[in-house]
Amino acid sequence: MIVANIAETDGHSAAVNVLSRAQLCSSLSIAPGELIDTLGEAMETPIEPLIVETGPVLENEMRPVQLTKLPIPHHYREDRGRYMSASIVIAEYQGQRNVSFHRQFLRDDNHVVARLVPRHLRTMLDTARANGDTIPIAIVNGPDPVVLLAAAMSFDNHIDELTIASSLHKRFYGKPLEMVELPNGIAVPADAEYAMTAIITTEDDVEGPYVDITGTLDDERNEPVFEIHSVHHRNSPIFHALIPAEAEHKALMGLPRAPTIKNAVSKVVMCNDVHMTEGGCGWLSAVVSIIPTKQSDGKDAINAALNGHRSMKMVTIVDTDIDVSDPVRVEWALMTRWQPDKDTVILSNQKGSSLDPSRNDDGTTSKIGIDATLGPDIDSSPYKSVQ
Repeated sequence: MIVANIAETDGHSAAVNVLSRAQLCSSLSIAPGELIDTLGEAMETPIEPLIVETGPVLENEMRPVQLTKLPIPHHYREDRGRYMSASIVIAEYQGQRNVSFHRQFLRDDNHVVARLVPRHLRTMLDTARANGDTIPIAIVNGPDPVVLLAAAMSFDNHIDELTIASSLHKRFYGKPLEMVELPNGIAVPADAEYAMTAIITTEDDVEGPYVDITGTLDDERNEPVFEIHSVHHRNSPIFHALIPAEAEHKALMGLPRAPTIKNAVSKVVMCNDVHMTEGGCGWLSAVVSIIPTKQSDGKDAINAALNGHRSMKMVTIVDTDIDVSDPVRVEWALMTRWQPDKDTVILSNQKGSSLDPSRNDDGTTSKIGIDATLGPDIDSSPYKSVQ
């Protein structure tokens, strides 16, 4: 872990570059390919967290609430201001719990403005506002990495992400995730660095501009205001600060997408591995290796992968002798196994990602899939690498 003292106030410090793909796998003693399968298994075998009486996150309470005193960084000069970029939001409303990442602009000592994309928390908020309600939440910073991985996942149907985190915790540490209740009744990971009680208000305010994962500037928007009521933290807490568009950001965005893509592709052909590429910002592009048994498998895998992660703009399908994480080997497969006029799928007028600055004004984009596999009916001897 690389620790950077971005600010120092009453023993508070900050850390960056904590969770690159390599560092994460090394800390968990697992290979990247194994991690993808482990994430997939956790999705299939959720475990309820354990509620405990107390934990390190409750060792201290900041009085009064003064978020401006915390080491929350201003990442890029183009950003609107200081942002919490690695904090997760735990929300509960009408019997459902949602855990997710949302960047949060520090407006003042006890308010942040959060970018809510149209996923489960936004749907929850729309329902609450239609009912005239606010939503009680917790803002959590610096939990165990398995919690961050689970929070970065997204599903078509409602799944409690903390049960995925608890399953991963049991896999790596031998016991379910332990949680403590905050004064507003929201349970948070007991060993987190910080936990804040808050509500999502009925007010909106301007959020952005902000340099996002693509390294380009995201727009200004009116977004929901969170009002923070209390701040709890460990002794000598370390604030987790994630630098947008760098390796840690891409790892947290991309790793949880890989098992959903692998699961989708596995329904049509045997899928070996998935890598969300660095050049694709860990979000917009992937390389998928398969074991084809019929000629259509490559193109079937393309369509399945794009459906498995709908924000993706490009997918490349390769054979299992290609290391999906090695861009040189992937390009070699393209140059020796791919014919653009026969092995390419181009889809127009597709739902695009808000993170793609080249998308059309109506939010649509075109997508491309490349089949760089040999296929089952080709004599592979002329195509095998001798290196």
